[in-house]
Amino acid sequence: MAGTDFFIRPASGTSSSDWLRLPNADISVSISRRMTRTVLHGGEGDDLVDEGAESAVYTVRGEMDFEDYKKILKMFRSGQPYIHDPFEERDVKCLFGKINYDGSERIYTFELIEDIR
Repeated sequence: MAGTDFFIRPASGTSSSDWLRLPNADISVSISRRMTRTVLHGGEGDDLVDEGAESAVYTVRGEMDFEDYKKILKMFRSGQPYIHDPFEERDVKCLFGKINYDGSERIYTFELIEDIR
């Protein structure tokens, strides 16, 4: 989803004023199901079991100034933030998997992993 406002708030945030808005972000999501697979050697095939849980990995790219970067870095180091998923229109508890920030170009990339439901 290109050119979308990305919203994130710290785990301790409780009001609408706690959300940080990063405008014009490119957001993508990869959703996977939790499953187990047992391969039977010498037998017929395998057993594949759907455990019913799913999780998402969000990749967010865009530009932000250094002041916003410092706010994001504080969230990175202080617990599990919440993001607003623009695809499903819901708030999601997650954790930062990775942050990249190029200070000279003001370009960032975040990888956020949803807390499994």
